[in-house]
Amino acid sequence: MRIALVGPLAPWRGGLAQYLALLGEALAKRAEVRAVTFTRQYPGLFFPGGSQLDPAAGCPGFPVEPLLDSIGPLSWRRTAAHLERFAPGAVILKWWMPFFAPAFASAVGPLRRRGTRVVLVCDNLVPHEHRPFDQELTRWMLRNSDGYLVMSESVERDLATLKPGAPSRRVPHPLYAQFDRGRFTRASARARLGLDADGEVALFFGYVRRYKGLDTLLEAWPRVRARRPATLVVAGDFYEDAAPYRAQIAAAGEGAVRLREGYQSDEDVEALFKAADVVVLPYRSATQSGVTHVAYALGVPVITTDVGGLAETVRPGETGLVVPPAEPAALAAAIVRFFEEGLAPRMREGVQALQAAHSWDVLAEHTIGLVDALAPARGWR
Repeated sequence: MRIALVGPLAPWRGGLAQYLALLGEALAKRAEVRAVTFTRQYPGLFFPGGSQLDPAAGCPGFPVEPLLDSIGPLSWRRTAAHLERFAPGAVILKWWMPFFAPAFASAVGPLRRRGTRVVLVCDNLVPHEHRPFDQELTRWMLRNSDGYLVMSESVERDLATLKPGAPSRRVPHPLYAQFDRGRFTRASARARLGLDADGEVALFFGYVRRYKGLDTLLEAWPRVRARRPATLVVAGDFYEDAAPYRAQIAAAGEGAVRLREGYQSDEDVEALFKAADVVVLPYRSATQSGVTHVAYALGVPVITTDVGGLAETVRPGETGLVVPPAEPAALAAAIVRFFEEGLAPRMREGVQALQAAHSWDVLAEHTIGLVDALAPARGWR
């Protein structure tokens, strides 16, 4: 069996690249795997964060060619020709933004006409932040793909609306266990971050955009501090104006909120999550979030809002708590309850109990099963 992956891989940074690498390595136990990644992912004008690259990212354990320029049509042809020489039974793409439809559809369309099947791993089918032509671009990609892996009920519903009857499988999002290298204990992680060894610590992690609701959490935090001596750590890149958030942090009081701005290395990610008692996802909208799966991989419970597929990942009272979105009082009450009732030890046990079901090998088996059902005309068994 021959399988090709297309999308961000090292040295591109972030969860998407890590996801494709870990899926590819799980698939490589069962098939011959090759990949194409970007020469340019986002044009600089469209990328509000810092660098798009992670020089420390390790290369995956399968061949990767940097060929695809997201806005370079000649590279789309080169990618298609390169993939055609491999003649895979399946091409797997991570799908998260309509912007990539022209590049992806042009790169894989010629292969489909020769019998290769195209599978999308769907993070989102309806983007969080709407732009002109989103629906048209998404439908273009759906016309150039055959099967779909979804990881939440909300994405499954969106797929049924956009492409009724499309072959799909709903699979658990694997956990990002690669961050846990045993570099830190709770005590040493807190020492590295300058946090009180015995204090109460909540973590907001990831890049900051309005839909992620950090402003709601910061509005809630003075209510939390009125009841508990907890510290909030905010770690990530700002993809919008940071000034309003900084004003909220200052208003929360000295030492109430610790800001670690910028992209966090893998080592820092391990320290941040091992230092935390709970991870908070105050999103206004979402389909799912890889942050939950980093938290669970490192044994940390979560408090999340009831939006998209986020609540599906939580067993209330066992692995975390669920609150309504955009309600600072409800969010503050849940955080206070978590600390007042000492829920961390019981919830950590609940997190450990679900880890086996969220493995990359399980995802790989589902992927191969879906491709089997799609019956490629070449490059398969």
